[in-house]
Amino acid sequence: MSKQTERIQELMDKRAKARIGGGEKAIEKQHAKGKFTARERIDMLLDKGSFEELDMFVEHRCTNFGMEKKHNLGDGVVTGSGTIGGRLVYVFAQDFTVSAGSLSEMLASKICKVMDIAMKVGAPVIGLNDSGGARLQEGINALAGYAEIFQRNILASGVVPQISAIMGPCAGGAVYSPALTDFTFMVEGSSYMFLTGPGPVKAVLGEVVTQEQLGGASVHATKSGVTHFTASNEEEMIAMVKQLFSYIPQNNLSKTPRVECTDPIDRMEDYLNEIIPDNPNMPYDMYQVIAGIVDNGEFFEVQPNYAKNIIVGFARFNGQSVGIVANQPKQLAGVLDCNSSRKGARFVRFCDAFNIPIVTLVDVPGFLPGTAQEYNAVILHGAKLLYAYGEATVPKVTVTLRKSYGGSHIVMSCKQLRGDLNYAWPSSEIAVMGASGAASVLYAKDAKAIKEEKGPEAAAAYIKEKEAEYEKLFANPYQAAKYGYIDDVIEPRNTRFRIIRALAQLENKKLVNPAKKHGNIPL
Repeated sequence: MSKQTERIQELMDKRAKARIGGGEKAIEKQHAKGKFTARERIDMLLDKGSFEELDMFVEHRCTNFGMEKKHNLGDGVVTGSGTIGGRLVYVFAQDFTVSAGSLSEMLASKICKVMDIAMKVGAPVIGLNDSGGARLQEGINALAGYAEIFQRNILASGVVPQISAIMGPCAGGAVYSPALTDFTFMVEGSSYMFLTGPGPVKAVLGEVVTQEQLGGASVHATKSGVTHFTASNEEEMIAMVKQLFSYIPQNNLSKTPRVECTDPIDRMEDYLNEIIPDNPNMPYDMYQVIAGIVDNGEFFEVQPNYAKNIIVGFARFNGQSVGIVANQPKQLAGVLDCNSSRKGARFVRFCDAFNIPIVTLVDVPGFLPGTAQEYNAVILHGAKLLYAYGEATVPKVTVTLRKSYGGSHIVMSCKQLRGDLNYAWPSSEIAVMGASGAASVLYAKDAKAIKEEKGPEAAAAYIKEKEAEYEKLFANPYQAAKYGYIDDVIEPRNTRFRIIRALAQLENKKLVNPAKKHGNIPL
């Protein structure tokens, strides 16, 4: 055998060794938990045969606590590039079979390398997280590695899309990288995220809690809002990642992906003309409105189980990817509160960062009142949504379906926040407040005098009469249209066509914010 043949064989042997990670037994343990290995996950995620691996032969440099005797090629993470639907993406997948995927100095450097390259070429980054946390044997070097990754997450934010899939444990400092990325996925029952685990929680607070109760997928999907999507298993999660990827562009300078549209742009849904109840206090389902106007009724919702009084997600109009923000009358009457404002603001800012037009469907009676909201800074959270819409320079199309009252009218992409085309259904009510509240304020003195002179029934009848007057004046879109705050009043069943035409008009929109380092969003 020639030296060249020997060297090639050595290469093949090293590659084979690297591909089995922590060894067959460790892989069997991973499979026994119902989890896939890092390489299996990458194979499921990327187009077949497209993966180009980097740093397969990297090893850790630690000599403490016997680590000099433990070496695995690749050192606990698989990194490289590939394609999804033919589009370039960079990926890293932590390998739990090697030292529980714990983060070392060299593991961090591998992740940083793919992020640096992704920034250079303008491609998204997808991280598959499955790690026991920092590698304790490396001490400060592991912490420095985390910080290096976080710094890149920050610099990449708004430049290339970043997606985090939590495939197992993600605890301590490790949680900050997903938190800094654009979207986070979790698997129900097998992935969790928390800063401090159940042990320290019990020791410090005396609180007994399981990993699932503390930071499981359902907790973060419904209570904290930390995760955007949950899946019942890893295959479902990866399919969802691919679906999300189909809606978003490569980088902040690219246009959104377009697909061929087979749904007629002038399709009308007659039920939309009847969907708004005659009783203004009766709810209806905003999902039915969305299904009636988007391409093929397809809507990919973001954070579906968190702050359900606002709906956000991706859809297409005539094949163009669009972000949708909509109030949901079936949940808390569609009011805005702390959580829904924060949810909406973050989604609007993502769309604006990556050139995704925003369609806003409005039916909002106001902000949720009460001490719980005020003590939790609803003022600041509402201001986030206000700021996000006002800052956004992408095409913005707003359709008011029914209520649009007071401060919440302003916050939901009104004309003065540089809404490009603002439409209203004939059923819309655009005013400072509802007729009942307005009449009670405007005619309080008169009602009091009537009550003293003629009794409470006469006063109630007077207020009722004034309510009707106010309703006749403001429970319609024409006052706003009179001043040009509404560009047109449209027939509900024609909404799809009007939105598509509006987006076509705005395709080459140019709008630049004042030069500055960055704004100071109310956090």
